[in-house]
Amino acid sequence: MPSPIASLVRGAVTSPFKRPGRPGAGLPAARITLPPAPVAPGHLAAYSRICGFSESGALPLTYPHVLGFAPAMRLMTDRAFPLPVVGLVHTWIEITRHRVLRPQDVLELSVYADELTGHRRGTEVTVATEARIAGELVWESRSGYLSRHGTPRGTESAPPPAAPPPAPPPAVAEWPLAADLGRRYGAVSGDRNPIHLYPLTARLFGFPRPIAHGMWTVARCLAETGEPGRVRQVRADFRAPVPLPSTVTYAADSTDGPDSTRTGSAFELRDATGRVHLTGRTAQDAP
Repeated sequence: MPSPIASLVRGAVTSPFKRPGRPGAGLPAARITLPPAPVAPGHLAAYSRICGFSESGALPLTYPHVLGFAPAMRLMTDRAFPLPVVGLVHTWIEITRHRVLRPQDVLELSVYADELTGHRRGTEVTVATEARIAGELVWESRSGYLSRHGTPRGTESAPPPAAPPPAPPPAVAEWPLAADLGRRYGAVSGDRNPIHLYPLTARLFGFPRPIAHGMWTVARCLAETGEPGRVRQVRADFRAPVPLPSTVTYAADSTDGPDSTRTGSAFELRDATGRVHLTGRTAQDAP
């Protein structure tokens, strides 16, 4: 399978020939499936360190998504994929595990494009990643990627009436993020998108500074829960880029069940001005 870097190069070459939002655009029907393979201990340890997870115990909930990054890039840079990969914005992710995964598990990963929908700012595609053990679905994620472009007048859906904003969750931790975080996470995840690497490469795509990977922010928030092995589901929405370097605040508010046991939490990542970069919610297994 081509490396993520090779896929990015191919995407850069083919993107100018794709017109997002064209009528009748369809999705490739094929799945890209990797053969069952054990987890590489060194790679898992490096991922756990940079995201703040313990290096023992259950697999981090976000880890199979990283393992599926290479086939996802191959899917999104294929000629049959209707949207240009250059400029795609990761807008949200949902992850669910159906059983606790361990480092010794042998996972079969598959990736496919699930849905293509209109959006008030362009066209959004949903990409699904699944992990199986001996044919059993044990983990899955769904991600939204937005291709921004003009929409025909009259086709934009009106936004729903604004609801009163909920009270922000209380601050839990403050994290200083180094300028090289994007390069270090990119080396582990394989996602070396130029917007994450250097000021010069980020400016080529309209960012004055490199920005943190969205998947790093989700993983770091999950690691901060204190019991990441109990988290069985997360939904996260990416609200604004996190510039590097910067300092961000992790805030969370637990959700308790009828017996006062913690069943999940609402969380967000914000800066010193109160600007929200990420919002999310988790569901947890009973202790």
